[in-house]
Amino acid sequence: MSIWDELTGQSEAIAVFRAAAERELARPDGSQGAAAGSSGSMTHSWLITGPPGSGRSNLAFAFATALLSPGTEDGDEATRRQVAARTHPDLGVLSTERVIISIEEVRALVATSHFSPSVGRYRVMIIEDADRMTERTSNVLLKALEEPPPRTVWILCAPSEADLIPTVRSRVRSVRLRVPAVADVAELISRRDGVDADVATRAAREAQSHIGMAHRLATNEQARDRRERTLREALGIRTVSDAVIAAGALLETAADDAKAITEERDAEERESALRSLGVEPGGTIPPALRGQLKSLEEDQKRRSTRSLRDGLDRIMVDLLSLFRDILLVQLGAESEPVNLEILDRIRAAARASTPAQTLATLDAIATARRRIDNNVAPALALEAMLITARRVDA
Repeated sequence: MSIWDELTGQSEAIAVFRAAAERELARPDGSQGAAAGSSGSMTHSWLITGPPGSGRSNLAFAFATALLSPGTEDGDEATRRQVAARTHPDLGVLSTERVIISIEEVRALVATSHFSPSVGRYRVMIIEDADRMTERTSNVLLKALEEPPPRTVWILCAPSEADLIPTVRSRVRSVRLRVPAVADVAELISRRDGVDADVATRAAREAQSHIGMAHRLATNEQARDRRERTLREALGIRTVSDAVIAAGALLETAADDAKAITEERDAEERESALRSLGVEPGGTIPPALRGQLKSLEEDQKRRSTRSLRDGLDRIMVDLLSLFRDILLVQLGAESEPVNLEILDRIRAAARASTPAQTLATLDAIATARRRIDNNVAPALALEAMLITARRVDA
């Protein structure tokens, strides 16, 4: 099976990277081509942009596998396993589960980018969520992009070019991904995860072609229950009091979701850290080692904060799909609803309000997302948002 088979709905982008990999593997000296603008040409730095769930990281790692595999752009089995485990000696990866990427993390990655390849023709450095770098941190990376080692390839991933500072954008070749079709995502989920085709199609539609979320909805019953509760809470709002209660319920749902994702991993990390420090389970931690554990706990708190924000954002994306469906019904549009299984309730909600009210709610959801991203208290942002979602039964 080809390394490109796990990617779906991105044939144009795949063609660009396959051509670049094929051209470089055909070069006898392993040197990089200089032209960055022509189709299929190679450059030392790439930016993959696209909406969440479009497969940015998957494409980055597929390209890395092609470049690191000896003699084949489809990837040999040993290289595939090493890249998948992030253990290949010529691969550097920076991803974060916190709100921002720290300047120290980028400096460490830049330092390793200057090493010569140890087993292959290239060193490949990947930064996922490059949009989470501050301007100061981006300037550290900028120096590496301006004067890169001759056999190092940088691959950055971000939602859009506008999420990076102009000086970084000017030094990368950008490849944009599109939103894959629901049918393509459903086919991938069904084939890869062994899920029933109808379940995969519903998950892909409700995830709005977000591959990661479609996988979770198709394989995790709790995720499906969370989504159903979110829509039920929003459709049940009749008064300001209902809005306040619903905001609390949604915040609790997001917190439970974040806890389920991080709790088990936090415990495993702590146990592993104690074991590496030579502390028996349940034993007393020596004072000299407490600083290391405190640093780990601070990292876990930052990860928990990001996980909660991601959970809240998923809830608001679900609400956007709900009120989008209500607006389509109100306007008599013939587009297929995202939430097809609750179409009767959507029609009832459409009768209980006007298109202007629904548009106001959609605007309020977008505002709430910005407020939470700017550190406004989530409870207040959700309450203000849901007050606009009040409906009076016809």
